[in-house]
Amino acid sequence: MSEKVKNYLGIAGVVALGAFALSAVAFVSTYSRSIEPSSFRSFSVSGEGEVVAIPDVAEFTFSVITQGGKDIPALQKENANTANAIIDFLKENGVDKKDIKTRLYSVEPRYQYYDCNNIRPVYNGVSTYPEPVPCPPPEIVGYNINQSVLVKVRDFDKAGELLAGTTLRGANQVSGLSFTIDDPDALQTQARTDAIAKAQEKANATAKAGGFRVGRLLSIDEGYTPYYDYGLKTTAEYGIGGDASVAPSPSIEPGSQEVKVTVVMRFEIR
Repeated sequence: MSEKVKNYLGIAGVVALGAFALSAVAFVSTYSRSIEPSSFRSFSVSGEGEVVAIPDVAEFTFSVITQGGKDIPALQKENANTANAIIDFLKENGVDKKDIKTRLYSVEPRYQYYDCNNIRPVYNGVSTYPEPVPCPPPEIVGYNINQSVLVKVRDFDKAGELLAGTTLRGANQVSGLSFTIDDPDALQTQARTDAIAKAQEKANATAKAGGFRVGRLLSIDEGYTPYYDYGLKTTAEYGIGGDASVAPSPSIEPGSQEVKVTVVMRFEIR
């Protein structure tokens, strides 16, 4: 092999070795950057965004509880007639069918329990019967029918009238009045955008104070917290529990709802 060929081969070997070394360095650099940096190479900041809005939906639950004897079909018919009359009243006053939902329907027995201590007469602390007398088992004396319905009201001007109207038509329990926003996604997005902007501003301020640059975003965690200001009245102020024929329509005030989104963002230190 000539000396010239040997020189070419040597140069080619050096070039190949150099290319391999550069490739190895690039691979190690890429691999190291793909691994999440340890705590001394990253820092975290948090930001909270908040949006205040007025709820647009009121929700309440009414129950029709029918108590009677052992004739279950008759009790079911009585309960259904009362509940259906209330539902018809709600629909006639603008409540959409999709906003009326049955949450509970139950048939439960009522029992008569016996005081077994009176079955064995005792004289001077000693039973007059030499052998124990079996205690009779509980006896079913009737049944309770309970139907509970969840109602969404979108017209707050009618909310008080609807609450009072359900009791006038036979609902013997009205509870769970609350206010919410039907579609909170837009509010959450607005609060999230505000929270991220605040976190990024805090990250830049932290980097400036610490004498480093903000690197790439490594992670982001989010928490969502709705806060309700119900603006409710007391049971006595509603007039519930008194004479239904003279009960006034309660004043319904939705108050406000705060939608809060908190983000924790972790950045690379450069």
